[in-house]
Amino acid sequence: MSTMIQRYTARERNNHWVVAILFVLAGFSGLALFHPAFFFLTNLFGGGPWTRILHPFIGVVMFLGFVALAARFWGANRISSADRQWMRQFDDMVRNRDRNLPEQGKFNAGQKYLFWSLVVGIPLLLISGIVIWQPWFAPFFPIWLMRVAVVVHALAAWIMILGIVVHVYAAIWVKGSVRAMTRGTVSAAWARHHHRAWYRDVTGK
Repeated sequence: MSTMIQRYTARERNNHWVVAILFVLAGFSGLALFHPAFFFLTNLFGGGPWTRILHPFIGVVMFLGFVALAARFWGANRISSADRQWMRQFDDMVRNRDRNLPEQGKFNAGQKYLFWSLVVGIPLLLISGIVIWQPWFAPFFPIWLMRVAVVVHALAAWIMILGIVVHVYAAIWVKGSVRAMTRGTVSAAWARHHHRAWYRDVTGK
C-alpha cells in the first residue's frame, strides 16, 4: 500500500470548501441578476427579491473566507523562476510529460497564477459590489461611478468563474487531487510525480 502524505489540514480543507460553496452561491445568484436567460436560478434563493437581497451578503462572507484562505497559502504561492519556466512548458503539462517540467513546490505555476488572480479579482468584486449595492451604499456614489462599477463587477466575475471552472477541471483531470481536498492526504507517488520539490521538503528524500 502506498505511503500517504498529509497535504492539507482539516482547518485548511474546511476553509477551502466554505469559500468554494459561497463562490458557487454568489456565482449562481449573480448570473441570475446578470441576464434574463439565467433568471431561473433565482428559484434556488426563493425568488428574484431574495436573490437580490442575499447576493451581496453571500459575497461579503465569501470575501472574508477568502482572506483567511489567502493568509494560509500566501507564502506557498510566491512566483519563482521555476514557475515561469513551467508556464513556458505548458504543452508538456497538457501532454502529461511532467518529468520534463521544472520541479514544483506545494502548488504548481497554474495554481499560483489562479491564486493571484483571485487575490486581485475577489477584492475587485467586493469594492465594485459595494458601489452598486442598493439601497445601502449606491446612493452615496455618482451615477458614472456606479456604471463603471457594474462593468468591473461583471468582468471580474466572469474571469473568476472561468478560472474556477478550469481549476475544477484540472482537479478532476489530475487523478488524486480531489482526495487531497476531501481527505487531506495524497500518495507519496502522487506527490513525487506532481510536486517533487514539495515531496522532498516534507519527506526529506
